[in-house]
Amino acid sequence: MTSLSDAVARAFGPEGALAAAADAFSPRKAQTEMAMAVAHTIEEGGALVVEAGTGVGKTFAYLVPALLSGERVLLSTATKTLQDQLFGRDLPRLAQSLGLPVRMALLKGRGSYLCTHRLELARRDPSATDRTAVASLARLEQWAQSTRTGDLAELPGLDERSPVIPLVTSTRENCLGAQCPKFRGCHVHQARREALAADVVVINHHLFFADLAVRESGMAELLPTVRVAIFDEAHQLNETGVQFLGAQLGTGQLLDFTRDLLAAGLQLARGLVDWQQLAAASERAARDLRLVVGRNTGRVRWVQAAPDEVDPRAWQGALEAVEASLRQAAEALGSVSEIAPDFVRLHERAGLLAERAARFGAACAPGSVRWIDAGLQLRLVESPLDIAETVRTRLLKRSAGTGEDQDAGEVSNRSWIFTSATLGDDARLSWFTEPCGLQDAQVLRVGSPFDYPSQAAVYLPRDLPRPNDAGHSQAVARLAASAARQIGGRTMVLTTTLRALRSIGEDLQRRFEGGGELEVLVQGQWPKRRLIERFREGASQGRPGCVLVASASFWEGVDVPGDALQLVVIDKLPFPPPGDPLVEARSQRLEGDGRSPFNDYFVPEAAVALKQGAGRLIRRESDRGILVVCDTRLATMGYGRRLLAALPPMRRLQTAAAFDEALDALLDAAAAPG
Repeated sequence: MTSLSDAVARAFGPEGALAAAADAFSPRKAQTEMAMAVAHTIEEGGALVVEAGTGVGKTFAYLVPALLSGERVLLSTATKTLQDQLFGRDLPRLAQSLGLPVRMALLKGRGSYLCTHRLELARRDPSATDRTAVASLARLEQWAQSTRTGDLAELPGLDERSPVIPLVTSTRENCLGAQCPKFRGCHVHQARREALAADVVVINHHLFFADLAVRESGMAELLPTVRVAIFDEAHQLNETGVQFLGAQLGTGQLLDFTRDLLAAGLQLARGLVDWQQLAAASERAARDLRLVVGRNTGRVRWVQAAPDEVDPRAWQGALEAVEASLRQAAEALGSVSEIAPDFVRLHERAGLLAERAARFGAACAPGSVRWIDAGLQLRLVESPLDIAETVRTRLLKRSAGTGEDQDAGEVSNRSWIFTSATLGDDARLSWFTEPCGLQDAQVLRVGSPFDYPSQAAVYLPRDLPRPNDAGHSQAVARLAASAARQIGGRTMVLTTTLRALRSIGEDLQRRFEGGGELEVLVQGQWPKRRLIERFREGASQGRPGCVLVASASFWEGVDVPGDALQLVVIDKLPFPPPGDPLVEARSQRLEGDGRSPFNDYFVPEAAVALKQGAGRLIRRESDRGILVVCDTRLATMGYGRRLLAALPPMRRLQTAAAFDEALDALLDAAAAPG
């Protein structure tokens, strides 16, 4: 009988199924090595962590053994966009190449699917008078007649930030479940049914942890039947997991509850309860809670009875008012619960939110950290410092085949595969394995096949102000403007803070305003998808070249191959913000263990983020480009050597003249025929 390893080796061979199906396919040592390691882990069980450099082809390296194994597979990615790519392109293509009849399903969170019951409620809502919202609802109604999946990603032109989306999608709190009058045609229920019947199910990390946290009827049914679980873009697992494994209470949640309470009350039980008064009390309590925080913005520490710079008595009073208004609403909803299932669910929501308010009025759970996230809305958060305990006790314990803590009927000897292009800067990939509880996992690092010394260069300008000096952002903008002008755009500026994003973005827009020479795109001014599409177009169809200034999510997952991107400028070393409550708590824990927060946390975090940002530059074997890091500490501080070592092996440009020559070479190469 042929082993899985043998079948995988044949598939990746020069005469294998992949070579026969794809003209451009050629065997790559790193890809085959990773695929064989994945096959071995599937055969033997256990956990495998793989860092696969850009260009390895890690998607095929895990998909081929997963498909050939014949096992039920759960495949989790970082974003819904990657989900759609795997489900719509990579999986069908591979299954066809391998000649395998595989049933595949795509499963997203509730917020991705149209809820026809809530669409009907929104259409009847007498307070819905905004013309734009009314027009969007009309489009949704028309589309609802033809969609099979109800996946809102199918609806062209619907902005993911549209305020209409929360009105026509369900949450765990407001879903009526089997009591819903539209349950038979429920898109969420249909997606889950298809997932339970599929051989390969594609989900995302947010859904995995959200469902793991509440044991709702998604993964709670699916995971026990799956023997192979693969997490792509695994570097996001820890930060995603801590969002869901604690507790949250937001004024947005409270206002959503208030809106649903009022709409259902007036439509289904008008006159039986003073719905206006109840809704007003809950809304007032939510707004008062935000007002108590005052002008605080961003993440604010919460170590004592109240968050920093917030009066403890006023804070406790506001929390008690929120709880009291919810208890009052729950009592009223209980009196009409027999009229409609909407009231039963609203009653449960009121009780759940009241319990959460009471929890935040008490002391923080041991081993967790609290903070508030303050903006227009307010979010109260309590989370564990990492996901290690959850992974060890709720995932890996069940894969060991010992039977401990194993649900009846659940498969044993499960295989867990975690992979990404960036998982750490040491041999054990400790940056990833420690917070994820995977210190005992098998670790494999396979390098990129790209010829970085000839394809890319790195330049560290030495004449810039220090990173925290007032003129630093202006100097970065000046350098980026000069270089972008020289190569006709093709430049991405990545910033470490939103303040630098605004400063550099505004500076560059002023420099090129009205000239028609270059177009400066700044994150936040357009939706992300539109920004990337315009940047990829570059100087085509008579339009000017582009400079894109971005932060946060643009450091990773952005793929701009070819000549459209040839210069990446990073403003500062991406150290974690020391004042962030989660960062502070993690640092204190390391200190308590006798370790160095700087060497064991701050530097590895910066190394991984720097590697991610640099990874935007070279995406294909034919790409050429230059990375500029505008932080003199990289050349002058001892830890700079460690951070440079984490980067791909690009050649160093030692002088401004060498940088200028390299820019000219890029321009000449782009202009060359063919």
